[in-house]
Amino acid sequence: MQLARIPHWIQPAFHLSVVGNLTPSTGLMPFPIPEFSHDVELTLQEANGRYAKDGSVLVIPIGMKTDILDTLADSMSKISPYPERQHYENVAKALVEKHPSLKEPGSGKGWYGWFHSLKFKLGNYRQKLSAAGCPEVEVLKKDSDHQQIDELMSATFSKRRKEIVGDQPLIGDVIARWPAMFCERQVRAEFKRVVSIDLLESFLDGLDDPAPRLLEVYEAATKSAKKPALKAILDCLKKDDTNERRRIAALLGLPHYLREEPSDIIRMCDAHGETLAAAMEGMQLGLLIGYEGDNQDAFPREVFNVAVVVEETAVLHNFKDVPSSFAMLLGIIYCDNLEYPRAMKYSFEFLQRVVMKIKPDQASARVHGIRNKLLRYNL
Repeated sequence: MQLARIPHWIQPAFHLSVVGNLTPSTGLMPFPIPEFSHDVELTLQEANGRYAKDGSVLVIPIGMKTDILDTLADSMSKISPYPERQHYENVAKALVEKHPSLKEPGSGKGWYGWFHSLKFKLGNYRQKLSAAGCPEVEVLKKDSDHQQIDELMSATFSKRRKEIVGDQPLIGDVIARWPAMFCERQVRAEFKRVVSIDLLESFLDGLDDPAPRLLEVYEAATKSAKKPALKAILDCLKKDDTNERRRIAALLGLPHYLREEPSDIIRMCDAHGETLAAAMEGMQLGLLIGYEGDNQDAFPREVFNVAVVVEETAVLHNFKDVPSSFAMLLGIIYCDNLEYPRAMKYSFEFLQRVVMKIKPDQASARVHGIRNKLLRYNL
């Protein structure tokens, strides 16, 4: 009897190719770096020659870096759309070994930035494949029995809350203990168990109501020229005024209006220009908003990837819009019983009391004041 051939996308990822093909003696086999476009290959050939002579590395144009990452992401996704950390490292190492002119100056390993850029790029690439109906992505998505996980997380809710609230563990310990909780589906489910409302719907619906009046309040506050950061945020809407960007402006402008300092909580970074570790350095709680290419504005026109960061760790990522990411950040705060960051405590309180309408009667004087001002603008 002849056995039916197993479709290649159902086989375990480490059987598919050298990206995850483990050998007892050497571990991961080197990843075969594909050929890039003709122009990129010519540039690399010349740059590698200069590196061999004097050790100089290439200053990589944005377009060239995008070409390299797109090609690598395409090759990796054909092997497995869900590579693990060691696979990203393997590809990044192989890249700078074949093209040493691509090494990062001042970096001991020389490939760490490529490692993080690949993670960002493949997440975006995977989303495009899924939207196009790629079977590898669709089948792998179904591997997890979401209903079973939902039931188990619900059954262990009481025990989990007792541990998190009572013991106040570090975020790394929570991730190790309850790894299933750190995805959008489970954050929303856990938030609903804690607060009894839907996280994303309540946040976005609650934001759309005061957002137009918030922007009017911001506009009035900038006329005295005392809030340049707030004005820079509003100026972004003059270039591209969409509902999505108005939501972003309302959220990012809030701490500036409330005289708070958001720089250690809300950060922007070039997804290909710096390492994730460097971008998250010193972040105890917040959002890291990644963009591609040059960005001179207060916030990027197109968001590449947003990560929720806790204790310098990206606990959630691959969000493509800022408002939903804010909602997920609030969800993580509730799920892990975290305190609002002191530098933005009034902004988060506003989101809780006014946007989400959670215990609105317990608002502080400052939040109560802005809420009353919004009501006057509504008259």
